[in-house]
Amino acid sequence: MIQVLGSSWALLLGMFMLMIGNGLQGTLLGLRGEVEGFSTIEMSIIMSAYFAGFLFASRYAPKMIRRVGHVRVFAALGSTISAVLILYPALTEPWAWTLGRVVIGFCFCGVYITAESWLNDAASNESRGKALSLYMIVQMAGIVMAQYLVTLGDVSGYILFIIPSVLVSMAFAPILLSVSPAPVFTTTKPLPIKQLIEASPLACMGMFLLGGVFAAQFGMSAVYGARAGLTVPQISLLVSITYIGALVAQFPIGWLSDRIDRRWLILGLSGVGGAAALTAFLIPGQVTLILVSAAVVGGSSNPLYALLIAYANDYLDREDMAAASGGLLFINGVGAIAGPLVVGWMLDNVGAHGFWGFVAVLLLGLAGYAGWRMLRRPDRGVEVGDSVSYAPISATGTAVAAEVAQEVYIEHEIEQMEEARDEVA
Repeated sequence: MIQVLGSSWALLLGMFMLMIGNGLQGTLLGLRGEVEGFSTIEMSIIMSAYFAGFLFASRYAPKMIRRVGHVRVFAALGSTISAVLILYPALTEPWAWTLGRVVIGFCFCGVYITAESWLNDAASNESRGKALSLYMIVQMAGIVMAQYLVTLGDVSGYILFIIPSVLVSMAFAPILLSVSPAPVFTTTKPLPIKQLIEASPLACMGMFLLGGVFAAQFGMSAVYGARAGLTVPQISLLVSITYIGALVAQFPIGWLSDRIDRRWLILGLSGVGGAAALTAFLIPGQVTLILVSAAVVGGSSNPLYALLIAYANDYLDREDMAAASGGLLFINGVGAIAGPLVVGWMLDNVGAHGFWGFVAVLLLGLAGYAGWRMLRRPDRGVEVGDSVSYAPISATGTAVAAEVAQEVYIEHEIEQMEEARDEVA
């Protein structure tokens, strides 16, 4: 771990500051939109626009990197992010914020792709799994820190928008001055969606439903909090505890996933998260209950993301694993675009607690589908000991991070084969 920090500290520090900027702008817009009197549907479209830009960039940002190089793309996208963050309070119109969210979603996706390819190149075969874990921890820590900063200023002013702009601008200094030369960039063409569904219907359905859950957590939590009458510190704590729960749960869930049938774990996690959301839906207005539900939902839904990717890999050949990651993330992105729009409708027609009703339906739906698939196919077809290794992947990562995880899976599988061969010999 120390070796990974020594070789990648500049990149990780830069990503930490970038994640503060990203985490801050999402919560800020939800709170500022309430101050400006934006309707729920307007805020839903604004929040959904980020995921549309992110999904669009997952296809076109790699082409930009191959055409002009990592450094130019990194600097151009970073400066654009900084500019858009400053423009938010200056152009308080729904159409301007929607356009800004599309641009920022595109830019952040491009920045993540660049950083993740650098991280993968800097890591050795032995340290790649640790590097991926550190990267995930840094992402979560940045988002949590951002929620604390929200409480330090007035959301109706300019200062809180200037802070993420400055942090994003400063984030590129350690990266561009200290990181080793950019690697040769290659991406794998995703598997056809039809082939992915045939390989693992549960993984595909789960990724789609989780896209809506993540969009609600990352895009609409602040809007929900404002509609529910929570104070700014309470909204900040709500978002923070979601990601803290995710960070705490990742590693024990990963340990379990390599030792039991993953379908039971998928069913259990989605059932627990759905039950927590349903409780908050049925008993609205209790701040303590809301925070506990947020921690449980975060701690169950985020590990499900990596768990579903690992589960899909159980049914794929090694050479198809990296290609499958792009398709699974595309399915997740489609769900994420739809998520805020449905949440907005729920907030208007059901009430603020409709936020939890939406999350509950998705997670309980995933639990039900997992149970149905287990009845349809009682024999999993893959022995627990033969499963590929679980690697923690953040829901904010791109296909590049997922491909790094595939390399961890494959290297672990090769090591197991070599150990078994040595024991036989």
